[in-house]
Amino acid sequence: MTGLPAERLTVSRLVELIREVVESNFFAVTVEGEVSNFAVPSSGHWYFTLKDARGQLRAVMFRGRNRLTPYPPRDGQQVICSGTVGIYTSRGELQLIVDSLVPAGVGSLQAAFEALKLRLGEEGLFAEARKRPLPAFPRTVGIVTSKTGAAIHDMLNVLRRRAPGLRVILRPVKVQGEGAAEEIAAGVADLNRHGLADVLIVGRGGGSLEDLWAFNEEVVARALAASAIPVISAVGHEVDVTIADFVADLRAPTPSAAAELVAKSRLELESHVDHLTLRLRSRLEQGLQLVEGRLQGLERRLQLAAADLPRRGIGLDALERRLHSSAVNYLYRQEERLGLAAGQLHALSPLAQLARGYVLASRDHDGHEPAAFAGLAIGDPLWLRFREGRVRSRIEAVLPEDGEQA
Repeated sequence: MTGLPAERLTVSRLVELIREVVESNFFAVTVEGEVSNFAVPSSGHWYFTLKDARGQLRAVMFRGRNRLTPYPPRDGQQVICSGTVGIYTSRGELQLIVDSLVPAGVGSLQAAFEALKLRLGEEGLFAEARKRPLPAFPRTVGIVTSKTGAAIHDMLNVLRRRAPGLRVILRPVKVQGEGAAEEIAAGVADLNRHGLADVLIVGRGGGSLEDLWAFNEEVVARALAASAIPVISAVGHEVDVTIADFVADLRAPTPSAAAELVAKSRLELESHVDHLTLRLRSRLEQGLQLVEGRLQGLERRLQLAAADLPRRGIGLDALERRLHSSAVNYLYRQEERLGLAAGQLHALSPLAQLARGYVLASRDHDGHEPAAFAGLAIGDPLWLRFREGRVRSRIEAVLPEDGEQA
């Protein structure tokens, strides 16, 4: 029978010695396995087991770390965990302390993209029902992008060529690197706060997934969803897809294409006016041809009448005067009709009302809620739209037609 060792260890001391050995040799490991027994208690920490066909290992991901993971894992999911190996002293159990967790088989960025896309989609941020149409005739466009990138130069070139009268407000921001997502979100919020733009373009030129990552951040998605101004997402090239594309009211394949979409309505209006002008010109030409034919007919009748004048004793001069007077009166009436038609065409122009000095009053900045006299009260805010821009006012008095204050 062997003797007892000279030094006897307590259980806690032995566990501590084992912990020192384990933690000093496995301070940074990456392990792949299947998640099972996943649980989230009130503390917010994630507890689960990693296993494969021949073994299993308890794992914990503390709340300070797991809040950076876009979506929690599911039982049965294959994942890749990075962290340290330690001993849970109270129980003497080996466990993996996880610092990062991504699904196996995809890169970490792509995994984060898919997880955030799934979560925001479940919240309804991508729903078509919340998408708004672009304004038909924007007067001011706000652009959130880098002031030095190629994207802003491309957009400005398109807008100058297709809509030279369009006002542009640039809110310069970082579009990649640390802090870029927060700057983009702040830029969108600033343009909404000032309320000067009718539509926003948010984007940048092409790049790698890492370069475009700011537009996959949740803070940017939330800012676009909260925007009261319709937003066009214009990130990268046509093959690039970001979270911002799903949240925005409209996705443009490139920044230049976004500028073309903004200027499209104005071009359509000009094309429509050109079409109406051609129709009016055609009608006028047809009318003039008809008048010319009638005049030729009258001329032939005059010639026949002149040949018969000696017999009838009618003076040729008097007949000419009557013919001239009749032709002048007819042309005058046609000219009046032409002027009336031109005036009606101008009155139909959607831009004519404001150009004549009228003001459109509405309760909201976009003009979607026209102001009705019956619903006005002292102190109510009121938006007044002039041809040159918008003015936010407040009602100080309400006077009906009889002039007495309501």
